[in-house]
Parts: sequence; structure tokens; C-alpha cells
Amino acid sequence: MRRPTSETPDYIRGSNGVWGFGCRNFYVAAIPRADACRMVIANHYSRRIVNNSYVHLGVFLDGQRVGVLQFGYSMNAMHAGKVVANTGPTEHLELNRMWLDDAAPRNSESRALSYAMKYLKRACPSVRWVQSFADERCGRLGVVYQAANFLFLGSHLTAFYTLDGETYHSMLLTAHRKAGQRGEYLRANLNRAERHRLRQFRYVFFLKPSARRDLRMRPRPYPKPPGDGATAPAPPPASGR
Repeated sequence: MRRPTSETPDYIRGSNGVWGFGCRNFYVAAIPRADACRMVIANHYSRRIVNNSYVHLGVFLDGQRVGVLQFGYSMNAMHAGKVVANTGPTEHLELNRMWLDDAAPRNSESRALSYAMKYLKRACPSVRWVQSFADERCGRLGVVYQAANFLFLGSHLTAFYTLDGETYHSMLLTAHRKAGQRGEYLRANLNRAERHRLRQFRYVFFLKPSARRDLRMRPRPYPKPPGDGATAPAPPPASGR
């Protein structure tokens, strides 16, 4: 793949299809899975990859890779129809991991997201919509998704556990087959783990505008931090709804 030469954002094409989207000084482009995983493990706050990711995009600034985005199946892929009706197993993606170097200019995250959505429209034509979550642990309420024109669909409480300096999702307690050694370790040491209930903010972007007709959740005003002209949404009841 050659680096784009135009100042006008456009698709980056290779010998066998679309490779990315962007312009000469800033673009996203497909990279090998191994490279993406190394970047996530080395730099993402979780230090962990999501094994079912299958779309891997590097973020490039002046030809140098300064970030990574990984998309794949959602954690609860079978429940996707509760968010957008009539969704088949290959018709939605979840942004599993995103990291950009602090050296990237202001607004680079939302710009990378916007370019990634344009890439997915061409590279993954069966995908109708993309979902991502902003984690309360990061304290930013999903401002990068707001800047990239994602819809906000509300928040829910999720239980997390901290144990020996690592964070574990509560699903590891019940998903015995898929949880692997991490789940086994959490269950064996649950008496030492500290439980937290944190909000996750759900955002959705429609690659196919017609799919919005099937949206089953009501879009809501963007959450804002206290003191920013609005009040952050109150935590939902214990049911998470």
C-alpha cells in the first residue's frame, strides 16, 4: 500500500480492494492482526486484546503509525437484535479496542473514527451498524464518539472486579468455556477481589442509513461532565435499565 498523496480525504485502494481512507498527512489503513495486537498490548490501558477482533486498522500521521483500532464481534453478539432489529450475525461490528499516541494532534481520535467508518462502508459491505462503549473508568463519557457523530443510546451499570492490579469483567464468572485462565483465576480468588459497579455508555453509528429504521433503543442527548453546561446522566437502577 502506498501512502496517499492528496490533501483531500479519499479511499486508499490496493491491488485487491480498499485498504483505508484519508489524506496525505492523516489516514487509517488495514494492518496485520499481529501488529495491531502488539500495539494494543503495549499501549492500551487494558493491556489485553479481544480475540474475536478481525478488522485491524492502523492510524497514520505523516506516514508514521500512531494508533490502532480493532473491530470484531460484540461480547453479546446474539443480543444485537435487541439494539437494532433484523441484525444478522455478520451485520454489525463492535469497536473492541482503540488507542492513539498522545503525540497525535487534538481531535485525532474522532477523526480516526470518522475515517474508519468510511473505510468499513466499502471494506465490509454486509455490516449495517457499529457499536462501541465508553467506560466510566476512563472518565470521558464518550466525547470522541460524540465528535464523530455516533448516536448515544444510554448507559447501563456493569460489574467489574479488581484483583492483583488487573480488572476483570463480571461475565468471566459465568462464561466458563470462553473465560479461559482469567475466568478460572477470578473464580478461584473471588474472595480477594474488589467489586465495582461502573457505567458503560453505549454509542452506535449506522453505516447503512436504512438500518436506523430498525433501531429499538431511543437516542438520547449526549452526556456531559458536570460543570460543562449539563449534568452527567444519573446511574440507572440496579437492573441496568
